[in-house]
Amino acid sequence: MRIKPFAVIPMTTLMAAALLLPAAVAADAPATIKIWQTMPYSGPASAYAAIGKASAAYFRMINDQGGIDGRKIELESLDDGYSPPKTLEQTRKLVEEGNALLMFDSIGTPTNNAVHKYLNDKQVPQLFVGSGATMWGDPARFPWTMGWQPSYQSEAQIFVSYIKANLPNGKVGVLYQNDDYGKDYLAGLKNAFGAEYKARVVAEVSYEASDATVDSQIIALQGSGADVFVNITNPKSAAQAIRKAFDIGWRPTQFLNSAAVSIDAVLAPAGLEKSAGVIAAAYFKDPSDPEVQKDPAYADYAAWVAKYLPETKPQEFYNVYGYSVAQTLVQALKQCGDDLSRGNVMRQAANLKDLALPMLLPGIKINTSPTSFFPIHQMALQRFDGKSWVLFGPVIDG
Repeated sequence: MRIKPFAVIPMTTLMAAALLLPAAVAADAPATIKIWQTMPYSGPASAYAAIGKASAAYFRMINDQGGIDGRKIELESLDDGYSPPKTLEQTRKLVEEGNALLMFDSIGTPTNNAVHKYLNDKQVPQLFVGSGATMWGDPARFPWTMGWQPSYQSEAQIFVSYIKANLPNGKVGVLYQNDDYGKDYLAGLKNAFGAEYKARVVAEVSYEASDATVDSQIIALQGSGADVFVNITNPKSAAQAIRKAFDIGWRPTQFLNSAAVSIDAVLAPAGLEKSAGVIAAAYFKDPSDPEVQKDPAYADYAAWVAKYLPETKPQEFYNVYGYSVAQTLVQALKQCGDDLSRGNVMRQAANLKDLALPMLLPGIKINTSPTSFFPIHQMALQRFDGKSWVLFGPVIDG
């Protein structure tokens, strides 16, 4: 397996199939399992590159253990710079020049949307998309695309339920990324507030992913009189927003979308003390939580990081994401047996039952069906205490 973040280069030459395949594997079965991916190794969302590196590291471990039924996983991961045209270019190159089985966990709503129809027209599985947009859960129209994380609109519903119950007089200001990602989340807020939206939300301010800062947007939100802040941004902009709000003396109750909850990539750059009190929704165990670090599952995860990602540390949130989404794909591939056709891959991905991944929160399991293409449906609220995330309240079905 290789990660190739900057250019297309030839796949690693493998040993002859006869040497790789155990006797139980049919003679015409593939010797390797080839998968593709695009990642923002550069550009405004480059913090997410850690996810691709972590997944690749997990596949290295699987290969060291003998692969899946004797087949090694071969990953080709290309840089798209979080640019939809580049994503389309790279994906077409992978599909038309390669011989891979599926697209796996490519990151980004606008980038995945750029190849959504193309991959479905080509009948290439677009599996476990690295985005919570609702469009990834539409098997009737797009049967070759499946999400993974909870949908942004479900997350928005959880936030609004909390705001209604605990901040009944709160005036809400929203900062959102002006693309498919931000607009999908914003739609979730509107649906959740319903007829109350115009009365409760006093300001909607957008920014472009390419913007150098969001300082002017935060100043505008403060000026609106909002005392509740819903932050729908990428990691870089989330850190800027949290820091700027604190620096100008604006102290709203803050809600941070789950795509930007990394302590290392977001809260530390913003300032840990400036991030204290921020609320988010979680489906993973927080690897920086001392209580989580007593968990045997954490010990296994930390040992994996030490061996396969020694340049990072186990407390990095995006390592947990890459580790867990890779585990999900491995389970689906194991269920395929010797039938590694694209059709069977989708059938098995749509037949994941009560899959309990070690770094998901207790009570949260992965379930899919032919009519349910969002594997994770549940989340729990958490608050940052200046050092780690602290859960409060029950696991909620979004």
